[in-house]
Amino acid sequence: MKVETILRAKGRQVTTIQPWSTVQQAVSQLLGPPKIGALVVTGVPKGFTGMVTERDIIHGMKMHGAELLAKPVSTIMTHRVPTCVPTDSLADVMMSMTRSRYRHLPVLDQGELVGLVSIGDVVRARVDEMELETGVLRDLYMARH
Repeated sequence: MKVETILRAKGRQVTTIQPWSTVQQAVSQLLGPPKIGALVVTGVPKGFTGMVTERDIIHGMKMHGAELLAKPVSTIMTHRVPTCVPTDSLADVMMSMTRSRYRHLPVLDQGELVGLVSIGDVVRARVDEMELETGVLRDLYMARH
């Protein structure tokens, strides 16, 4: 199964924020609705400049305290974020997420932001894939016996 399959099922909508937006605005977007775990930071004509996650905000609170809420997102955003492409396999994406310890990967197609996949999306798709394989094997077994 490929990343494209996940995007077809969940959609390609990505919640974004500008680097000059305040952390307070980011918190409001993360709390939703819908509740989400990460925002892609745009601010460039093509692609993205970084990401801000709940974890980034917690680290920022430790460093800046309540003053963080008035600071721009660029203060705490992660600049180097691993990405994937629609043709990547779920196994590759899972490995990338495990190695980098990122739970959200922006999906780029020829440099354009076309989606975002989370670890939940990947696990859900993998479980669906395993259930399908199990059903096929069970049907084959039943047909032969």
